[in-house]
Amino acid sequence: MNNSVANTARLLGAGARALLVLTLLCGVLYPLAVTGAAQALLSDKANGSEVRADGATAGSSLIGRRHDLPPRAGQETAEPDLRWFQPRPSNGLGANTVNRQYDLLVSGATNLAGDSEELIEQVKAAKAAVIADNSTPGHRVRPSDIPADAVTSSGSGLDPHISPAYADLQTRRVAARNHLAAGEVERLVEEHTDGRTLGFIGEPRVNVLELNIALKQLVARGGEK
Repeated sequence: MNNSVANTARLLGAGARALLVLTLLCGVLYPLAVTGAAQALLSDKANGSEVRADGATAGSSLIGRRHDLPPRAGQETAEPDLRWFQPRPSNGLGANTVNRQYDLLVSGATNLAGDSEELIEQVKAAKAAVIADNSTPGHRVRPSDIPADAVTSSGSGLDPHISPAYADLQTRRVAARNHLAAGEVERLVEEHTDGRTLGFIGEPRVNVLELNIALKQLVARGGEK
C-alpha cells in the first residue's frame, strides 16, 4: 500500500515538473523568441504590413478597403464614394452576411460555379454599375473595356489589388470628381503599378489603399503645380 502511494506521488511529481518545464519553454520562451526574431528581422510583416498616412495607420497593404459614402437612413448597402479608386467586389461567402464589403471577420470565396445563375446575375449587376459609375461626359465605358477583376471577387474576398486595366478604367471618373487633370491621375496609377514578382510570378497589380493615399495627397496639393 505504501509503495503504491509513493509511486503515485512520484509520478504526479514528475508530471507536474514536466508540465512546468514545457509551459515555460513552449508557452513563454518560444513565443518570446519568435516574436523577438519577427520584430527584429520582419517588423513590417509582423505588425500586419501597416500602411500609414498622416501619422496614423490607414490600413494593411494585404487587405482590400472600400471607400463608401455614409449610409442614408434605411439604406442597407452604402454607395461607393466615387472620388476614390474602388477595389474589386467583395462577395466572399456568398449570401453569408458575416463577410460583407471587406468587414474582415472571415474570408472566403463565393463558392458559386461558373454557370451559377446567381453568379451570372452578380456579374451583370457589377458590370452595369462599373459602366454607370465610370462613364464621364464625352466618354462612355464600353462593356468590352471592363476587366474580369472589376466584376468578380477574389478567392479570399479581401484582395487589396486591382489590375492596371481596372485602375486605368477609373482614372477619368476619379479625375473629374476631384477636379484634377486626367493625365495627373494616369501618372499616379503608373507610379503605383507593381510588376510581376521577380519578373515572372503573378500579374502586374495596383494596391488600391496605397493609390488612394497618394490621390488624397495630390488633391490636398491641388494637383501638380
